[in-house]
Amino acid sequence: MRAIQVVEPRKIAMLDDVPIPEPAEGDVLVKCSHVALCGSNMGPYTGTGLWGEIKFPNPIGWAGHENIGTIVKSRCKGWEEGTLVLAQPEGYYGFAEYIVCRPPAIARLPKNTPDPGAMIVAQPLATVLRALSQTDGVINKTCAVIGQGSMGLVFTHILRLMGASMVIATDILDWRLEWAKRYGADHVINAAKQDTVEVVKELTNWEMVDFAVEVVGFVDSLKTAAYLPKRNGRLFIFGMPHYQTQEFPWYHVFRKELEIKLSVGPECGPFFQIAADMVLDDRSSSLTDMVTPRMPWDKAPEAFEMYAEYAKDTLKLTLEF
Repeated sequence: MRAIQVVEPRKIAMLDDVPIPEPAEGDVLVKCSHVALCGSNMGPYTGTGLWGEIKFPNPIGWAGHENIGTIVKSRCKGWEEGTLVLAQPEGYYGFAEYIVCRPPAIARLPKNTPDPGAMIVAQPLATVLRALSQTDGVINKTCAVIGQGSMGLVFTHILRLMGASMVIATDILDWRLEWAKRYGADHVINAAKQDTVEVVKELTNWEMVDFAVEVVGFVDSLKTAAYLPKRNGRLFIFGMPHYQTQEFPWYHVFRKELEIKLSVGPECGPFFQIAADMVLDDRSSSLTDMVTPRMPWDKAPEAFEMYAEYAKDTLKLTLEF
């Protein structure tokens, strides 16, 4: 089968003769039609931050985890061969033509889905739904989302859908902020050109926000996020930290008595089906617009570089087999 391997920083090998994995009891084997890139793939690809400590080459297929395909072999009751699915592979070996996965990290899609590739966005949506299930509600709450890559845009969209009274979106790229407006941001801040904390003060009449979500993981974005919630407000850290240890304004957080929550993606399986259903209907169908660009499998080296360099309108970049 075809697969990708990151052999050294910013260099991938396109493999054609990798053995097809064999599903164990309780697993299904999926032949993939689409796999998407994620911001969490970029550290293992570039070898930067905490990923500077890993050894290359990376394992074959690692760390793809957003796949669409068809079950071709099943050892799991209730999951029939021929079923179109959204799937998260075991071990995150998703940059491959065939993957092994198991419930709950799998969702059924209608056979007549008009654009199966667009359904890839349901996977990041599932991670956001899981994250927000771990905190209190946001109805009539003022919110800020730091970072407007694909994950940040999903947060912006869902916070608006859940009834937030105000959603403020920040990023350092103007083109991403234009997307944030499309997904319901009331105000956008270019953090490279404006003082985010000061602008949020002005927008909230110095009250600051009830709920801030950090979706980047870099030192500066985490610092900024800590200053946005009001006293006794909530800070949700979703972005993968760039380093094992990094500076953070703990004294300010301590004095403001902020509630801090964290969430990481692999446990999002129980939310796969509801996320897929939301994308299939009017609740979140607009998220499919961010599945862009779409590129053929053999353009993967170019695709990884585009994603690493934040090429314009590169959001949920998807490779097609």
